[in-house]
Amino acid sequence: MVRFKLPSLDDSTYLFGEESGRGRGISEELEVAKHKCSNSNKKLTMPIRVSATLADPPQLQRQERRSRRGWNVRASNFATGTVNPIRVVIEDMKLAPNPEKKMISLSIGDPTVAGHLKPCEAILNSVEKSLQSFKFNGYAPSTGHLEAREAVARYSTLPGAPIESKDVVLTSGCSHALELAISVLANPGQTILVPRPGFPLYKTLAESLGINIKYYSLLPEKSWEVDLADLEHQISADTAAIVVNNPSNPCGSVYSRRHLQSILEVAARNYVPIIADEIYEQFVFPGEEFYPIASLSLSVPILTCSGLTKRFLVPGWRMGWILIHDRNDVFGSSVRNGLQSLCQRIMGTNTIVQGALPNILKDTPQNFFNDVIMSVKVNASIAFSVLSEIPGLTPVMPSGAMYMMVGIDINTFSGLRNDTEFVEKLVCEQSVMCLPGACFDYPNYVRLVLTVPESDLREACNRITEFCKKYSKFSFSLDHKPLHSRSNILAPIEEDMPCCENNNNGVMESPRPIRV
Repeated sequence: MVRFKLPSLDDSTYLFGEESGRGRGISEELEVAKHKCSNSNKKLTMPIRVSATLADPPQLQRQERRSRRGWNVRASNFATGTVNPIRVVIEDMKLAPNPEKKMISLSIGDPTVAGHLKPCEAILNSVEKSLQSFKFNGYAPSTGHLEAREAVARYSTLPGAPIESKDVVLTSGCSHALELAISVLANPGQTILVPRPGFPLYKTLAESLGINIKYYSLLPEKSWEVDLADLEHQISADTAAIVVNNPSNPCGSVYSRRHLQSILEVAARNYVPIIADEIYEQFVFPGEEFYPIASLSLSVPILTCSGLTKRFLVPGWRMGWILIHDRNDVFGSSVRNGLQSLCQRIMGTNTIVQGALPNILKDTPQNFFNDVIMSVKVNASIAFSVLSEIPGLTPVMPSGAMYMMVGIDINTFSGLRNDTEFVEKLVCEQSVMCLPGACFDYPNYVRLVLTVPESDLREACNRITEFCKKYSKFSFSLDHKPLHSRSNILAPIEEDMPCCENNNNGVMESPRPIRV
């Protein structure tokens, strides 16, 4: 049986052949078609356009059904193509903690996991009020309740880079925001540029969607600044976006205004939009300065991804957002409508937290943020002071976020071949867990998480010292210098300040940092 479409007639599809159910051959069917054309004063044009392939005769269909004699259910290609690099590395490691020592984990990027860092009363009260209102038990609009988006807009707007509710898309955490941003800007086969070392989820999200990644290098000797020449070298015709992570996971770096402007110049020269991963916005140490990259952009369109997760100590609440910064309407309606469509794949984000969001963003006191930053800053100072004295280790002092990268000179140690073996034996002998640089595609480094209690951090550093002394090719003794007191480690913390100023013509000039 063959299906043909007669374009000169109506939109009907005619079946020719014995299987058509009429018992006529193709030639007879054509005669019928010609007769229809003559009756409708239309001319039959040859050749006839085929609208479908040869249909399976019923006996072939029955035979195919009979061939399914058992269950054959497998995960989809999408599922099997979704790979988290951290999981791949960790699953291949032999991790058996020393039962005689308490396990100290410096590997999990969850500030709440140790239990000593908790959301403040104002945050909890906001959620309780949302629950008891009974207004947020149903579905929300796909991009979020208007009141919640307005609250994020007020929280995020900057002089020279204003944000309105229409520029806010609420998401299920910052990871979901990153997925939407990547999905809306890149097609399968295109490429996004991501930092190395960088957050492994960028690779997971992109490659599962058939989007390629290319790495641009960060420079540890320059506090993990972007290698600008390498960034520009990686850009090609199929580059869909550049991912910029500031402050950085895993590096703890915070970029200067001048450096961010240099990144923007590269993007502007090559007409490439930016995905700004700023989940650690304002999570910077005293004396450091945080500049939202969108506050400095005059032409490059930016999708900024952020949320409550880290700064407000509620990663499990899954409340993130995308901010659309687009001064010159480069994205137009296409990207905005695309984000709205992508949001419809899930039935909106956590409505209880949406209801609490206006009060959370308005009422959380500055001293809550200051206390959290103080805790992380003290731990960073302790780790840097101790580990800097160990031959073969080179810690890079962070400026913000929750992490420290520590370089390992493998040639200094005997019996340790690489960073993964360093971590394996550290766990097995000292019950201290950190992530090897291989998780971030950056070998011979390890990443430490700094949000554990201070006593645990000190104990972990002592165990790392003992471990390194055992495997070092050179004997050494440590003459620890006394750590500064808390009051000396942490300078006074200033309130938030506007990020930039406008002149009388409304033109942005002399951006000022946000201090925390």
